[in-house]
Amino acid sequence: MIASMMMYSRPELETANNLYWQTIRANLFKRGINAPATLAQTAGEFAVWKDPDMVFSQTCGMPFRTKLKDTVQLVGTPDYGLEGCPAGYYNSAIVIRQDDPRADLHDYQNARFAFNMNHSQSGYAAIYTHLQPYGFWFKNRIASGGHLRSAQMVAEGEADIASLDAQTWRLIQRYESFSEHLRVIEHTAPTPGLPYITNANLNPQIVFDAVQEAINELPSDIAQTLDLKGLVLIPKETYLSIPTPPAVATV
Repeated sequence: MIASMMMYSRPELETANNLYWQTIRANLFKRGINAPATLAQTAGEFAVWKDPDMVFSQTCGMPFRTKLKDTVQLVGTPDYGLEGCPAGYYNSAIVIRQDDPRADLHDYQNARFAFNMNHSQSGYAAIYTHLQPYGFWFKNRIASGGHLRSAQMVAEGEADIASLDAQTWRLIQRYESFSEHLRVIEHTAPTPGLPYITNANLNPQIVFDAVQEAINELPSDIAQTLDLKGLVLIPKETYLSIPTPPAVATV
């Protein structure tokens, strides 16, 4: 068995995430589902997502629709109450340096674009789609390995622009002093947020009920720390309908 909630994992959230998981685990157990005592927060993402014994995890919309849709089941999508987004949805904050004089995305055609991974919805696919009306895609692309590093690269002048998951950006603003050197130039359109998933053999409705009950049971300070507002059912078809960049744009 394995479980993880690594997508928004930070040291400052470890205690809250562990309590959240123990509450989910207890609710699963009373519904007849065994789950691991601890979260595998440092395990490789795809190693967890593709494990046939994965009880619970959180994935990104692009990996779900391109690689996981036939092997895992959607449970539900946490609602983080993000401004300008329907419940369970998110968008990307397109960030630049605070002192960058360029005022329009058109001015960034030749900029250094830092992205976490090319299979990321918020860090890659969302801004690719957003830029289509502008008629260009970044030629100078730098893989950073994570949203936090992308933001740091822009703040430190190693890159000029990045596209950050709105919830991650919220956490960066909350916990990272370098965020004062960044500003948002635009937001992408909202898309379905990062869904919770389970393996092909468990009943996703039972898992949904366990998670929803856990969110309702969390102490208010823990729910506030994790920005959890609720759990939303977003159809699989909605996730699959989001555009994916062509292969030529991801190399």
